[in-house]
Amino acid sequence: MNSLLLIIIPLVGAVLAALWPENRTRPWFLPVVGFLHMCLCFRLLVAPPQVSPEAWVGFDPLAAAVLPVVSLLFFVCGIYAVPYLRIRQERPNRVFVAALLAVLGLLSAGHQARHLGILWIATEAVTLAAVPLLHFNNTPRAFEATWKYLLVGGTGIALSLLGSFCLGYSSLHGGGGGDLTFVALMAQGLGLSRPWVLAAWVLLLVGYGTKMGLAPMHTWKPDAYGEAPGIVGAILAGGVTSVAFTAILRIRSVINSAGEGQMADRTLLAIGLFSMVAAALFLLGTRDYKRMLAYSSIEHMGILSLGASLGALGVWAALFHVWSNSLTKGALFLSAGNIRRAAGSPSLTDVRGMSAVVPRSAAIFVTGMFAITACPPFGPFFSELKILGAALRTGHGMAAAGFLVCLLFAFFGLTRVVFAVVDGRPRSAAKAGGKCFRETFGLIAPPLLLLLLSLGLGLFTPALFQNTWTAAVAQLFPSP
Repeated sequence: MNSLLLIIIPLVGAVLAALWPENRTRPWFLPVVGFLHMCLCFRLLVAPPQVSPEAWVGFDPLAAAVLPVVSLLFFVCGIYAVPYLRIRQERPNRVFVAALLAVLGLLSAGHQARHLGILWIATEAVTLAAVPLLHFNNTPRAFEATWKYLLVGGTGIALSLLGSFCLGYSSLHGGGGGDLTFVALMAQGLGLSRPWVLAAWVLLLVGYGTKMGLAPMHTWKPDAYGEAPGIVGAILAGGVTSVAFTAILRIRSVINSAGEGQMADRTLLAIGLFSMVAAALFLLGTRDYKRMLAYSSIEHMGILSLGASLGALGVWAALFHVWSNSLTKGALFLSAGNIRRAAGSPSLTDVRGMSAVVPRSAAIFVTGMFAITACPPFGPFFSELKILGAALRTGHGMAAAGFLVCLLFAFFGLTRVVFAVVDGRPRSAAKAGGKCFRETFGLIAPPLLLLLLSLGLGLFTPALFQNTWTAAVAQLFPSP
């Protein structure tokens, strides 16, 4: 029942927020509901419940390995949302607050989904719930980005539905009873029909890979992240993409039990490296610092895919990277949102010298850039080092070399944009914007807290987290 409360509490909060009459006090639903959700989530992490093998929804080890960081990120973003929405009083926040809370509840359902159909329904619902968040700024470019997100994301979800049908039919064709829980599909194992399993994997990887933003299914990300508020970008990059990644991990475990694990690993490795290469090339050419964060997210989704292709060691490192990337990317998006409000533009053509206009946000932005490019001692350095070690230990030397080259070029691209934003003499637009924007404690503390959490995760990775990731790996790679 406690695991269901992780879904029920945010959805009830979304309904109450939609009914709440006051625009001024409605944003407080976000940190309050986020705090309740986070406390319950970490309570279940410390004392994991027993999950029935037949359960369609449950706080199993894989959910415990990822959902707490999503909850933590949402809570911190909820704190940020209160002062942010106060300075955005020109826009009504009823739909925005309700949609954010609905996204949290649906993400909780997606991470805990142990049934192929429930997983698809939750992921599709997250896609729809995020639409009003992308359109919050109500500009023509935001409208275009929203439609691109909806059309590309909807296509991906449609393909994942077709892949779910194929995987279900592979069970029926192999003599199964039509049970679509992941436990039952893994138990059927080699009895699954091989041609239908292969078709299902291709469709499901493309479908959920679109939701992650893996190249070449990434085309919605630059527009969506570039036009959405910083808080929405943080939730998308650190929360929404993670549910698609856990979906791929669950499906890959079924494919592995059907005897096609090597094929699945090869495709994950190829698409992961391709995403990293594509992101690095775009980072070297972009002149929009919010789009830069989108390309960085594509790169890190490629890193997760690469880690997932390296067996148990790689999956453990990838789960570690989910945490480090979510915390660090959250700090980057929130600080970039502050810079965007102060500068009045996301383009390098109009933005310079932000270290003089918004010095605290600029400092967090620069530090976050070093953190996300795997500079020690932040979390991404250690998680990416684990992935590199897994690649070398499993005999993927060429993949490890490509991994390092892509990281190097991504570093060049990120530093080129970030230092162009913070250095130099402020442009006139930035000066004018700076008069209207003040770096209050409520706007600086949340990204700084996320950055400190990323630092703490790198310097001291709690044994509780490591044991949880180990349990998740054991769930995905059960002993024969």
